[in-house]
Amino acid sequence: MSSATTVSAALRQFVDDELLRMPMLVDQLVDGTVDRMRQSLPTLAPQPRASAADVLHALGTQRELISDYYVRSLRRQIAERGPGAQGGGLPTTLSLVDEDSVAIDVEISHVIELIRSTAEYELRELQTFTAALVGDMDLAHDHNPFGPAQHARALWAAAQALPLSRGHHLLFTRNAAPALASALRRAYAASSSRLESQGVTPAAYRTMILPSGARRTRGPEISHGAGLDLVRSAIAPASELGFSLEGNDFPTLAIEPAVTPTRADAGASPADHRAVELLTGLFDAMLSDRRLSQDIALMLSRLQSVATRLVLREPRTLEDETHALWRFVDGLAFLGDVLPPQGDPERTQTLRFAQGLVEHLAADPAPQAPLFEWASERLQHQAQHRFAHRCTEAAAQIAELQRLEERLCSSMAPPSTLGGTLDIAQLDTVPAELMPADGPGEPQDAQAWLLARRPGEWLNIFLQGRWVKAQILWPGELGELWLLGDAGSSETWAVRRRAMQTLHAERLLGTLKPRSLVRSAAKRVMRRTINLG
Repeated sequence: MSSATTVSAALRQFVDDELLRMPMLVDQLVDGTVDRMRQSLPTLAPQPRASAADVLHALGTQRELISDYYVRSLRRQIAERGPGAQGGGLPTTLSLVDEDSVAIDVEISHVIELIRSTAEYELRELQTFTAALVGDMDLAHDHNPFGPAQHARALWAAAQALPLSRGHHLLFTRNAAPALASALRRAYAASSSRLESQGVTPAAYRTMILPSGARRTRGPEISHGAGLDLVRSAIAPASELGFSLEGNDFPTLAIEPAVTPTRADAGASPADHRAVELLTGLFDAMLSDRRLSQDIALMLSRLQSVATRLVLREPRTLEDETHALWRFVDGLAFLGDVLPPQGDPERTQTLRFAQGLVEHLAADPAPQAPLFEWASERLQHQAQHRFAHRCTEAAAQIAELQRLEERLCSSMAPPSTLGGTLDIAQLDTVPAELMPADGPGEPQDAQAWLLARRPGEWLNIFLQGRWVKAQILWPGELGELWLLGDAGSSETWAVRRRAMQTLHAERLLGTLKPRSLVRSAAKRVMRRTINLG
């Protein structure tokens, strides 16, 4: 039996054991919800008290169905994230995400955060054991199939077992969240204990191993503005201490061996040696970034040799994090964030194009900044081509949305769905405390943010119970509807303006831009230098 099969079997056994215990957890959360709601009844106004009484009565008659809905949701989510699961194809109908559905997303996000904050320690501990079950001893990814997001979505699914309105479902979810968080804290701790008793050795979060005799002290905080110039200035004293940035602290995926100055045998200057030391440390730190996918990391490692030649020709590269070299590196990393998962034909084709650019750069014996500017422009042009192709595929949807937008803007009672795929009832029975606090007016900050958005921009947005990376395909000629395309699949969403504003106000929507890999790496190098100093 292969190790992969053994690992898979170990995780499957864990999942099966946990699912058998889920009905007991649901019983605990229902009991906790009932206690909480009964205690709050005397403090409620007449209408909220009547809504709470309706929920309490339904909980008394639907307990078994609630448990069934909860466990089925978990099973479905585990199947969707498991090996071999297929992403969604092009939807035959288009859901309209309106204020009603966003109210659900906001509540689910609150449940997720409450679970994370309540069971933070227990969750981290369980992650070390589930990572060990799949052989990820460095905890590069979270392998826990029963995380806060999965349980929060299962809780909302369980709410559907109550034969009541959406407003009652939201009321149940809000009151059940604390009970669920407490129950999960105990459940996570118990799961870790069971795995430990079975002889599972937990994985370990990656830590810095200091030399013998060195003391770890809390160094000064590195500000967000700390960049390459600050790190470079610290290299000289670090070198005097006999400290080298090369070593095992940062696991590297480099294809090529570390490059040393070509003039080393001819008496390279100490500045050249320090520059190469710093560059090597920066690349090691970037390649150890857990957010970087394996295929992107391999491409970045290919750039280390040409980056060394560039730094020896243009030393100021190490003092300017906006240099063309680092912008190209960030562009490659951003590709990994906005392309479909590994194995998807679009990702393979796009990265093949990017790999060609990398090979062209690596072959240049005397690279200069304009070469990297050219490579960055080529990446941008390729991204524009992918965006245009995506818009062409969505042309029929855009045409339908244009017609719908005109009807929505001229009607006082707009429809809440498009195509009937999202069954969201009007929340006319929702207690006042569950409704957005900004009233009928529009949040001005969110409105200004929306007006600044442009087609082709990428967003990080919480939709339908999960965080997704989505591209603006069409912002709506009248500003009422937005068509968004999922980065990881062909799925699209039509989102109403007020829904976008609510998500932005709840910090569930923001722009997704390339992050500075070299800035993060520089901070890690600087902290290491300070700790060793």
